[in-house]
Amino acid sequence: MNRKSFIQTTALTVGALALSNQRLIAALLGQPESKIKMLTNEVGMYIERGGPILFYMGKDVNVVVDSQWPEQATEVIQELQKRNNRPIDLLINTHHHIGNTSGNIIFKDKAKQILAHENSKRNQITNSRLMNTEDKQAYPTFTYKDTWCQKFGKENVCVYYYGPAHTNGDSIIHFEYNDVVHIGDVVHNRQHPAIDRVGGGSLKKWAEALPKIYNDFGKNTKFVFGHAGNGFDYVGTREDVRLFSNYIGQLIIHIENEIKRGKSKKEIIKSATDLVPGSNPQWKGEGLARTYAAAYDEISYYQALMDQ
Repeated sequence: MNRKSFIQTTALTVGALALSNQRLIAALLGQPESKIKMLTNEVGMYIERGGPILFYMGKDVNVVVDSQWPEQATEVIQELQKRNNRPIDLLINTHHHIGNTSGNIIFKDKAKQILAHENSKRNQITNSRLMNTEDKQAYPTFTYKDTWCQKFGKENVCVYYYGPAHTNGDSIIHFEYNDVVHIGDVVHNRQHPAIDRVGGGSLKKWAEALPKIYNDFGKNTKFVFGHAGNGFDYVGTREDVRLFSNYIGQLIIHIENEIKRGKSKKEIIKSATDLVPGSNPQWKGEGLARTYAAAYDEISYYQALMDQ
């Protein structure tokens, strides 16, 4: 090997070792990029299409949160069975949206049980009937109303309902021993949120839920978010929950003020740029017009009731 080739090869090797970017290293080694990221020794996350799938892989147990789509659900199950060759003891849905539940059908014969909030199950049934997709659904086999907890080996899994937010059936799932929370779409990390008013979502109730969630978990808790803006992670901290809570508060204040000024829905939507005035500037990008529209519908409705 000549000196020039040696220098180039050495530089490439050192550069690859210095970088922790999983995608680059996989490409250099000619290996497929792993879609699984371990957050602890036992809790991992899978991201591809739809809301992040979280899983707990104990010595004798597997618990999965959300199922994305059939192809992705199949891949997650295969990965888990490679690692501990155990059946799926429980699948939990954070909420009813198709990017979180379409893979349920793959878990139907693989998971012993499927759990969701009672409103999430109702929404899933309603939507599938409207779209004529009941043959592609696997509904929760049981539901809860406020809180549900069960021990799986050394891990205690608790599922909480904080009231309407993104939908009226959002579940917050806590793997207590590992201190990892899947918060679902209740936090959109640095991304303008969707407010599913048809599915019972409420901006006002969302604003009430977030401070409670912030107070109920610790500074070392890892949170998995249902959405993340470009350049931001699906995993974060309690501080990210607080920042999103502030964003929701500023969104409400802004729309309330615009309505008080006599602005119409069309004018408010047209005024949307990529930032909510007064909010953290990291929440930017596309989708704000959609967020403004849903916020206007809810806030104007309640203001009209108060004026009666």
